[in-house]
Amino acid sequence: MMAPATLSQSRRTRRTPFSPRVEAAGVKSYTVYNHMLLATVFESVEADYTHLKQHVQIWDVGCERQVSIQGPDAARLVQLMTVRDIGGMIEGQCFYAPLVDTDGGMINDPVGLKLADDHYWLSLADSDVLLWARGLATGLGLDVATPEPDVWPLAIQGPKSDDLMAQVFGESVRDIRFFRFERLSFNNHPFVIARSGWSKQGGFEIYVDREDLALELWDALWEAGQPFEIRPGCPNHIERIEGGLLSYGNDMTRAHNPLECGLDRYCHVDRPIEALGRDAVAKVMAEGTRRLVRGLKIDGGPVPPTTDEWSVQVNGKHVGGVTSSAYSPDLASTVAFAMMDKGFWDVGLAVKVVLPDGTMRDGSVSDLPFI
Repeated sequence: MMAPATLSQSRRTRRTPFSPRVEAAGVKSYTVYNHMLLATVFESVEADYTHLKQHVQIWDVGCERQVSIQGPDAARLVQLMTVRDIGGMIEGQCFYAPLVDTDGGMINDPVGLKLADDHYWLSLADSDVLLWARGLATGLGLDVATPEPDVWPLAIQGPKSDDLMAQVFGESVRDIRFFRFERLSFNNHPFVIARSGWSKQGGFEIYVDREDLALELWDALWEAGQPFEIRPGCPNHIERIEGGLLSYGNDMTRAHNPLECGLDRYCHVDRPIEALGRDAVAKVMAEGTRRLVRGLKIDGGPVPPTTDEWSVQVNGKHVGGVTSSAYSPDLASTVAFAMMDKGFWDVGLAVKVVLPDGTMRDGSVSDLPFI
């Protein structure tokens, strides 16, 4: 069996201020996300998964780049980009925002942060939203600035996150509500700290906007985390599938509309919002979607990585495609996301899944999340 290919690093694969600590902690593999390095494994995917669900981890997610939108037309530009009504958002609030083009295709699914009435950050999944935002602002003559600021999120995730964060930022960090943020100080600098993160285990994201304090903050969290069995970590493939967390670029792309991705509750196309994708998504909502993301439970042991979509079949007919999969130790089953055709997405439906080597596994349609 050939050894897996390695990632050649260069200036195009941008590092983060935390990269020296990630490397010292023994990172075993990276992927590229928003043209930056993102760790994917430390001990093993399975060991990292078990630890995340029991203790606390520190994640370098500096690759979650921000598009800063600031100026008199900031709210208008953000609303143009998303079919979610942002009119009721308040300062200090985070909001999940499907970004949709004029054809109804998903551009990205960032978390937005409202910093002020005229200032937003869009904390991005993996795609070049900055260019789209700048193109819209220029083409429409909007009075906004749209830079990519020097902000590198650092995530603290896991059931012991509150206890660790209280050691470094004080007891008031426990009062931050889910998808809200506060500004709390470290070394006399106020950092935006949100109760959020790409896991279902609870935790925080610290938006580090002082590169000179980045390693000092990492070290303080690492030292304070020793009683809580802290380890380095990263978004975990098994845990995110169990939790129903879709990945842009894997489970949804511009070929999908937000309704197909199960994001109906964020599509306020029945309201008089000025959103580029409003009419296209409203049309799909009126006519009904032809496919829908669902969970699959696949019989048998572990499966290979889902580097290409796997056919899902019923009576020999192709009825969907697996986009992500992983063996769940806690569920003792392979769990997966699949985009299923209309008429074949009912929970409990028996299916066959064609693996890359041509073998077939029995499976069944499941609701999301799995856990």
